[in-house]
Amino acid sequence: MSENSEVPGTPSATPSGATAPGPQPESLRFFGTTWVDHDGGYGLRRAGATIGSLAAAVAACFILRFAYQGLEIAEVGSLVGMLVVLMFAICSAIAFRKTWEGFTRRPADPAQDDRLRGLKSIGFIGSLLAYFFRSFQEAPGEKLRRTEYETALAQYAKRRSSRTGNPAARKNAKAKRSGRR
Repeated sequence: MSENSEVPGTPSATPSGATAPGPQPESLRFFGTTWVDHDGGYGLRRAGATIGSLAAAVAACFILRFAYQGLEIAEVGSLVGMLVVLMFAICSAIAFRKTWEGFTRRPADPAQDDRLRGLKSIGFIGSLLAYFFRSFQEAPGEKLRRTEYETALAQYAKRRSSRTGNPAARKNAKAKRSGRR
């Protein structure tokens, strides 16, 4: 991030309609920027995210059960059925771990994370469960975004406090001083 760049996200508007100076909080899925001050229905959104992710995980388990019953009806054999269940279990465990890690830190290698997208799609139940468990503690990803936002605010305040006066006026004053000699 360059020194003058701002944290991406939804900008807050000033009364004149302009964007407020300084870094802006990054928006979270389902929460927007309500995580900053825990306002705007934050508690209800967290409860909704908790209930919604659990309901989606349960619905996904029913869908997978119907798919497994389809394999039984097709009489593909117990080995294929066992491999399918094992594949979904392993993919769900990996998806849970990667999703949980994504709530606390940015991926070191985004390309590696992109390569795991298909595996995480197969193990979507693990991702839903990670979202469910994390929403008990906080909005999923809030801790990471809050740390980044507070760091950006501190850096911005430090940059602003180190600046004194108008830089253009300093240039003019130096030119006037050099001309006096």
